[in-house]
Amino acid sequence: MYAASFNEFCVSNPDAIAGELARCSRGTVDPTQLAAWLQQTRLLQALTLPSELAADARIYFEYEIPRLGRRADVILLVGHVLCVLEFKVGARAFADDALDQVWDYALDLKHFHEASHAVAIVPVMVATAAPVQSIDLQQTIHDDKLARPVRCNGMQICEAVMQALAFFNAPPIDADVWERGRYLPTPTIVEAARALYAGHHVSEISRNDAGARNLAVTSQTVERIIANARTRQRKAICFVTGVPGAGKTLVGLDVANRHLDSDSQTYSVFLSGNGPLVAVMREALTRDKVAQERQAGRKLTKGEARQGVEAFIQNVHHFRDDCLADPAAPPEHVVLFDEAQRAWDRAQTNDFMRRKRHLAGFDQTEPEFLIACLDRHPDWAVVVCLVGGGQEINRGEAGIGAWLDAVLRRFDTWDVYVSSRLDESEYHCEALLAQVQQRAHTHTDTELHLGTSMRSFRAESLSRFVRELLDLEVDAARATLNGLEGRYPIRLTRRLDRAKQWLREHARGSERYGMVVSAHAERLKPLAIDVRVASNPVKWFLDGKNDVRSSYYLEEVATEFDVQGLELDWSCVVWDGDLRYADGEWSHHEFRGTRWNSVRQEWRKRYLENAYRVLMTRARQGMVLVVPEGDSQDPTRCSEFYDPTYAYLRDLGLRDL
Repeated sequence: MYAASFNEFCVSNPDAIAGELARCSRGTVDPTQLAAWLQQTRLLQALTLPSELAADARIYFEYEIPRLGRRADVILLVGHVLCVLEFKVGARAFADDALDQVWDYALDLKHFHEASHAVAIVPVMVATAAPVQSIDLQQTIHDDKLARPVRCNGMQICEAVMQALAFFNAPPIDADVWERGRYLPTPTIVEAARALYAGHHVSEISRNDAGARNLAVTSQTVERIIANARTRQRKAICFVTGVPGAGKTLVGLDVANRHLDSDSQTYSVFLSGNGPLVAVMREALTRDKVAQERQAGRKLTKGEARQGVEAFIQNVHHFRDDCLADPAAPPEHVVLFDEAQRAWDRAQTNDFMRRKRHLAGFDQTEPEFLIACLDRHPDWAVVVCLVGGGQEINRGEAGIGAWLDAVLRRFDTWDVYVSSRLDESEYHCEALLAQVQQRAHTHTDTELHLGTSMRSFRAESLSRFVRELLDLEVDAARATLNGLEGRYPIRLTRRLDRAKQWLREHARGSERYGMVVSAHAERLKPLAIDVRVASNPVKWFLDGKNDVRSSYYLEEVATEFDVQGLELDWSCVVWDGDLRYADGEWSHHEFRGTRWNSVRQEWRKRYLENAYRVLMTRARQGMVLVVPEGDSQDPTRCSEFYDPTYAYLRDLGLRDL
C-alpha cells in the first residue's frame, strides 16, 4: 500500500509512486497494472481541491480490504468524507459487477472498520473514458452515511468529491485516528474457508471482541487436546458446542488447515455429512484458487485445484466407505466431524448398509463405526465432534447421544472432553452425559463452547430470539426482539411481493439475499414456490445476479437441507401450514396427496421445529417473515392454517411491512 498526505502525493513523481506500489505488491506486476497506476496517479494529481481541504487530506493506493481478500484502488480522506475510488482505466461504461465491487469495499469499511462506522463514505466508480455523467448523490434507506455508488469519468473526480462534501454534514475525519482504527471483520463461512485455505489462521480473519476471542480460544483448546493425545499416546474424543452461527465449522476448518500435510503425524481431515455445505465450499475454494493462480500469472486448471480442495474438505460418507473397504487404520490421526449430531442412528445405518452396500445385519450406529475406524490406530487418535443444538432436521439423525452411547459401550478407555454446555436441553443427551461424566477419563471444559453468534455481526442475540419464539416463551421473546430492533431488522408481511421488494431495497453491493422455506412447505405453489423442484446449492449460493438459478433472482427457493451451515446477508422466510400456531402451542403437519395430516411422532415434531430454527438463523443482517393469506376456496390453504401464526408473530412485536 502507498499512503501519503495529499499535498505530498501531488508533488511526487508518478513513476516513483508506481515503483513503490510495485515494490509492495505480491507477485509479478504486469505492464497493464503499471500503466493503470500511472494513469490513476496523473488523474488524481490533477484534482484542484481547495487549499484548506488539501492541507489535511490523505490518500491511500491499494488499500487492503482483509475480509474480502482484495484491495481498493484508492481511498481518499478529504474533510469529513471518505471516498472509495475504483478505477476502470480505458472503460467507457459502468459494469454492474464493478459498481457492486466498489460498494462492497465501502460496506466493508462501514461495517467492520472501527474508525469508519460513523464516517460519511462515498463509493466512486471511475470509468476513465466514459462520457460525462450526471453526478447525483443518494443515500439508501439504511441512513448510515453511506452513499450509493457514484459514476464519473476521469475528468469528473474532483466534481464527485466536492458534491460528496456538500451532500454530507459531519465532523472532519482525523486521519491519524482513522489509520489506527481496528478492522474487526465477521466473515461468512465461505469467506472464512477461503482465507483459511489461503494460509491464514482463525485469529487473523475474525473480530477481536469477546465472541471472536472465544473462537480463537476454542480452536487453541482443541489443538491442546490433540497435542496431549499425541504426547501421551492416548485416544480422545472432544465435543465442541455452540449457538447457531457461532463458528463451530470455522473451528474445525482452522484445526484441519493446520494439519494438511499427509506425511505429518498429526495429519487431519475435516468431514461433513452436509452435502450442500461440502459442495458449496469446495466450489468456492476451487474458483478462488484458480483465480489466485491466474492473478499471479500461473495457470491452474479447475480440476487440478479441486484435487487439493477435496483433500481439505471431505464428505463423511466417502470417509466411511473408504474405511469399510479397507480394514486398516485411516491415514488421518485426527478427524473433525462437522454437525456431528446429524450422524445416523442404528436403524438408518443398518438400512443404508443393506440397501446401498449389500451388508446385511450391520449393527452399529454411524458414530460407533466412525470412532471404531480411528480406534484402529495402535497409538493415538482424536475425534472432534462439532455439535449444534436443535439442528437435527432429518429422519435417522441420531443426535449427540449416539456418540456418548458409543463411548460408554465400546470405547471406555478413551479420554472424553465435553463442553460445559452439553447438558442443555436442546442437545437431548442429559442422561447419557451424566453417565459419561462419571468416568475417570472425562473432562468438562468451558472453552469448548462458543456462546456468541458470529454469523450475524448486527445481532448476537438472534439465535436466542428464535429459540424463544419456537419455545413459545412470549415475554422473553418480546424482550429479546426489543433489543434487536435498530440493529437487526425483522419484518412481517402477508405478501410475498412486498417481502421481495424489501430484500432488494435493503441489500447493497453483492450482499446476498434469497428465499428459504421448509422442505414440507408444499402448499406454497400458488405463490410460485414448489419445494419439490430442487435448486442447485452451488449455483444458488455462489453465482451472480445475472444467473436465474442464483438466490438473487428470488425464483428458486432453498430448504433447511440446502442452507444448514451456510448463510445469507438478507433472507425471506416463507411460512407454510406445516408448522401452525394454535391455542397456545405448535401444531405439526405434513401434506400428503390432497390434504394435510397431523404429525404424531415426537421426533418428527422436533425436526419440523428445527427446520424453522435453521431457516430463521441464516441471515447475517436481517430477514422478513411471510405468512401467506389463506384462501377460502382452497381447503388446503384455509385461513385458520395461517392467521393464528401471523397473529402470534405480530403479538411478539414483529413489525408489519
